[in-house]
Amino acid sequence: MSHLTIIIVSIIFLSPLAFAVTAESDTPTAYSLLQSYNFPVGILPKGVVAYDLDTTTGKFHAYFNNSCSFSLVGSYQLNYKSTISGYISENKLKKLTGVKVKVLFLWLNIVEVIRNGDEMEFSVGITSANFAIQEFLESPQCGCGFECKDSKLGSFAGRNTPFVSSS
Repeated sequence: MSHLTIIIVSIIFLSPLAFAVTAESDTPTAYSLLQSYNFPVGILPKGVVAYDLDTTTGKFHAYFNNSCSFSLVGSYQLNYKSTISGYISENKLKKLTGVKVKVLFLWLNIVEVIRNGDEMEFSVGITSANFAIQEFLESPQCGCGFECKDSKLGSFAGRNTPFVSSS
């Protein structure tokens, strides 16, 4: 769940003042834009092809070619729709849509991500879970998460399921 916020966290904003960005342009990537709002790149999986952001409101959209699903060893299944959206500000993603986490037998929407120092808090509305920021230094890959052959980090291995109990 933690990497999803990742949710999360994908970035594109619409309005007359909004701008669209593709991977081929000289404009910052969605991942570097996340960093400019004090978020680690790993809250978004690899594969964002474009984003838009309204800098006056913080409204964003991030686009993938397809939906993106993966499992994190020992913990969660995550699903990103082909378009995710929400509002971004320094240390906060709110009103997120398009990102889900499977907790036990239920798919829950991740609705908010807050960075508090060296921790990331992910909220599904009814409960939230905190994770160390170090677990988001690398972006997971659609399909295989961190179990891909080229992944350097094995984040979440042996992770318990903090969403099971309310905080």
